Amino acid sequence: MTPPSLQTMHSPIPDSLVSSAPLVVRALESQDAERWDRFVLQHPAGTFFHQLAWKRVLEKTFNHQARYLYGERDGRIVAVAPAFMVSNWMVGKCLVSSPLASYGGIIAEDLEAEMALLECLKRQAQEQQVDYLELRNRGGGTLPGFVPNPRYSSFSMALSKDPEAVLKGLPKDIRYMIRKAEKADLRVRRGPELLDEFYRLFAINMRRLGTPVFPRALFVNLLEEFGKQIDVLVVYAGSEPVASAVSFLFRGTMHPYYIGGLPVARDLAANNFLWWELMKFASQSGMNTFDFGRSKKGTGAYAFKKKWNPKITDLSYQVFLVKRKTAPNFSPANPKFELATQVWSRLPLWLANRLGPRVVSWIP
Repeated sequence: MTPPSLQTMHSPIPDSLVSSAPLVVRALESQDAERWDRFVLQHPAGTFFHQLAWKRVLEKTFNHQARYLYGERDGRIVAVAPAFMVSNWMVGKCLVSSPLASYGGIIAEDLEAEMALLECLKRQAQEQQVDYLELRNRGGGTLPGFVPNPRYSSFSMALSKDPEAVLKGLPKDIRYMIRKAEKADLRVRRGPELLDEFYRLFAINMRRLGTPVFPRALFVNLLEEFGKQIDVLVVYAGSEPVASAVSFLFRGTMHPYYIGGLPVARDLAANNFLWWELMKFASQSGMNTFDFGRSKKGTGAYAFKKKWNPKITDLSYQVFLVKRKTAPNFSPANPKFELATQVWSRLPLWLANRLGPRVVSWIP
């Protein structure tokens, strides 16, 4: 009998459609790119981060080494496993699926293919003597031999094609804040040409949170690799940019992923206005899901997203320990990093922007 923790990790296909040909596991090569992405787009568990453009973005921006695997039968891909080897003094050496991503892990048509790729990842982790293998699974529970990381949840909301219906479905206090922002005469612009304005607000926000900022090159590479799958939005109070977002668009879902803003944005209700404008755009564009993204439990971001009354799902992040004896916790919420977070939030912005891209490259 299939263990309960494995039953929802793949989307099984009828036995009559499963080939009797043997499964072959291969390392991804450049000529496999089109087949890989076609499988991701067609698989119900495929995510924005399983696309090969995410691999190219990380390779161009950071020094992580790709270890992508796939399983095939009769020349047809039936499972994929995106993973990167990350090695530095802070995290040690680890195999992660996938760095900087909300969702990762293996997606497969059947349990045999899924388990074959899982065993290959575990064997690679052991042969390379990493500290741990991390899977950022969206769901499916904890696999045998893995240690759960229950710190993260994701938030999502179903959308109708009528923005007014979406607005009426929001909690009363959220609608009040949106009306407050509208009375403040806030306005929005969107487009890739606003990247510099977005990045300035993003850097300010990250410094305020005590978190190293990503390099601007990350966003340039996202736009180059994903094109129309990236949405850049900036909120203005008069002529001043006060809040901003870079969102991912994938298969009927809008996923705001990087948020920036000035401290004054809170007084103007600009953050609520930002999320509503993103939600409205998604609804008008015919998308069916709004993904608020992941947040750590017990944080301000978690509490803010919860106010919108979304569906909250605990993410099945987990680690397979190789050299480490305990699961890692590199979260800024970790008390060990509390002092560093406080110090970082007080750095001059120019210094935080200079040091941040180097420091953030150490954290997968």
